[in-house]
Amino acid sequence: MIQIDDKIISLELFTQKFICNIAKCHGICCVEGDSGAPLEEDEAKIIEKIYPDIKHLLSPEAIQVIEEEGTSVVDFEDELVTPIVHGKECVYTYFDQKGGVHCAIEMAWKQGLVDFRKPISCHLYPIRTKKLSQGEALNYDVWPICNDARTLGEREGVSVYRFLKEPLIRKYGEAFYEEMEESEKILNEKGLLGA
Repeated sequence: MIQIDDKIISLELFTQKFICNIAKCHGICCVEGDSGAPLEEDEAKIIEKIYPDIKHLLSPEAIQVIEEEGTSVVDFEDELVTPIVHGKECVYTYFDQKGGVHCAIEMAWKQGLVDFRKPISCHLYPIRTKKLSQGEALNYDVWPICNDARTLGEREGVSVYRFLKEPLIRKYGEAFYEEMEESEKILNEKGLLGA
């Protein structure tokens, strides 16, 4: 682990390789899992506000769940998350005609319909964050459905944190990302990141 400001960062963000391989997984992370995507409180408010702008992209089943449960829910771990349909996909999942899975919120963002891209927990994956008594922990989450992403990352030599440059800057700012780059140099010089 290393520390930058009040963030405790797993070395796996530097050592493990990862590039999302949508061509192989077809966005299955929006469908699999036992709960919805973690949300920050301000994100839940934003999603509630933009729901009318994304509703046309959602399935009838998803709309029914949202009408019954709301645009966000508290899950079995007492965390604020997106609701899910039939114990499977996130309500904000969009299925294209080829069977591909996309985030309806991100689609609306790309179309200029909303200013919010998608929940930061989705954008940062496979980094999972956890609030600490003082600060935050950033850990690497290993999920078997992402095996193709690890294979592609290894082939291209791209570490987790480098693949996630954009969301890391979105969440923590440019200076934080630059400190991660500097930390990587120091760790390499000390031989702490392996070959």
